[in-house]
Amino acid sequence: MKFFQTICLVATLVFNNLASAATVSEAPPIKLPTLQGEVDLRKLHGKVVYLDFWASWCIPCRKSFPWMNKMAATYKDQGLEIVAVNLDKDKKLADAFLQKVEAHFTIAFDQQGDSAKAYKLRGMPGTYLIGRDGKLYASHIGFREKDKPILEQAIQQLLKQ
Repeated sequence: MKFFQTICLVATLVFNNLASAATVSEAPPIKLPTLQGEVDLRKLHGKVVYLDFWASWCIPCRKSFPWMNKMAATYKDQGLEIVAVNLDKDKKLADAFLQKVEAHFTIAFDQQGDSAKAYKLRGMPGTYLIGRDGKLYASHIGFREKDKPILEQAIQQLLKQ
C-alpha cells in the first residue's frame, strides 16, 4: 500500500490529440455496481465521461472529490458524466470515506480491480477522459492544484466535439 500512496502523489498528464479521433483507442467497457444500481459505460455513449479511479487511503483522492463535484455541476447539462470507481477491497472503507467526503456524481465499486486492469491504471487517483464517441482521449495520474485548469480545458474541448 505504501507504494501506491507514493504513486498517488505523482501526477502525470498525458493528452492525445483531442482533435483527431483516429489517434485514440476505444475505451474498455465497464459495467459495475453503484450506490443506485449499476453503471455501464456503453450506455453513456453520446456523453463525455470523466472516469476516475480512487481508494479510501488515497490523500489526493480526498482533494479531487470537491473539484469533481464542481465539474459535475458546471458541465452536466452539456453532457459530462463523472464516474468514480472505488478500488478498495473492503467496501466499508469506501463507505466511511463517502461519509466524510461528498460525491455528487456516480460512485461505482470494483473490489476485484478488473476495471483498473482494463485501463492499465498506474496510480491513484487515475483519471481517463472518454469522448462522446466512446474513445479514450486522455489520461491523468494524481491530483494537484495546478492540473485543474488543464483537466477542465480537456473536458471543455471534448464537450465541444
